[in-house]
Amino acid sequence: MYKVLNKKGKARRGTLQTAHGLVETPCFMPIATKGNVKAISVEDLKKLDPAVILGNTYHLMLRPGEEEIAQLGGMHRLMNWRKPILTDSGGFQVFSLAKIRKLNEEGVIFNSHINGKEFFLSPENAINIQFAIGSDIMMVLDECVKLPAERKYLLESVEMTTRWAKRCKEKFESELEKKNIIGNKPLLFGIVQGGLEKDLRMKSANELEEIGFDGYAIGGLSVGESELEMYEVLDYVAPELPEDKPRYLMGVGYPHQIVEAVKRGIDMFDCVIPTREARHGRLYFMKREEWKMEDSEKFYQTINITSEKFKLDQTPINEKSSFDELKNYSRAYLRNLFVNNDPAAMRLATLNNLEFYLNLMKEIRTQLS
Repeated sequence: MYKVLNKKGKARRGTLQTAHGLVETPCFMPIATKGNVKAISVEDLKKLDPAVILGNTYHLMLRPGEEEIAQLGGMHRLMNWRKPILTDSGGFQVFSLAKIRKLNEEGVIFNSHINGKEFFLSPENAINIQFAIGSDIMMVLDECVKLPAERKYLLESVEMTTRWAKRCKEKFESELEKKNIIGNKPLLFGIVQGGLEKDLRMKSANELEEIGFDGYAIGGLSVGESELEMYEVLDYVAPELPEDKPRYLMGVGYPHQIVEAVKRGIDMFDCVIPTREARHGRLYFMKREEWKMEDSEKFYQTINITSEKFKLDQTPINEKSSFDELKNYSRAYLRNLFVNNDPAAMRLATLNNLEFYLNLMKEIRTQLS
């Protein structure tokens, strides 16, 4: 399923076969949390041409709901999207929605942020919902712990995350057998936790490898620690993960963080940064035509398009873009759209930033060829 094509140091270029097509790695996955990437259409997304996108089990469980998604034929049919979809299990919401959830051995009780209705998400339910979604890459249910955290709590969390991972694997295999899925089957990834404690991270990685998964994610980072602390965790965790399986760093990050993680052996990424910051007028651009992953100098820059200095700027939003709108509309025009709260502003900015991130990954793959 996963094949390493080339290596430079610890950095890898590879391919991951899924039920809906081949994914070239390293890759970035735009976030379609509720079944769509915010501010753009699926047709826009197709032009951007990411190899895989990410949906969220928790949010899709709330709306439209497991039964409705199944009746609609899954997320691929609902979105008219024919390429791979990875789904987060809802583990991040254990972290982000801590004030409206209760956690125990059996799973997580959420009070919906929409209407307060109570929902229960167990490891088994998380797998069922991801099957209903039609996910190509499913994630086990885990607990993402905010840092800093006490060691005692981290240890208990790691042990429970391992037990949950085993329950997810058992449910996943029983569903494959029940549905008689043999070829083109979905993949299941385990998630390494353990905060900044090296021995707990190693314990988590080793226990998950013993259970056996199609890929391994590193979770619980970019949740309060410094960049250097994150890199240190990657330095010792990535080599511990199987060489012949993809490695996914969840929720990271800024462009330079992605490059640093690739250099440490990470293959897959997702993050809200390009889309969320686009909606607030922050645009990403390359600083120069050519750059190397080994360079220490920052290779990109950002601008705040709502700034007064762009009020009369007639230069294109992005003259190097493949989108006519970004090449032909001026920065003054985009600023005016933002000032007037026109939804078109968010679309144009989102296209710019996602194109930047996806082109960054293409360049990384080229440098690893």
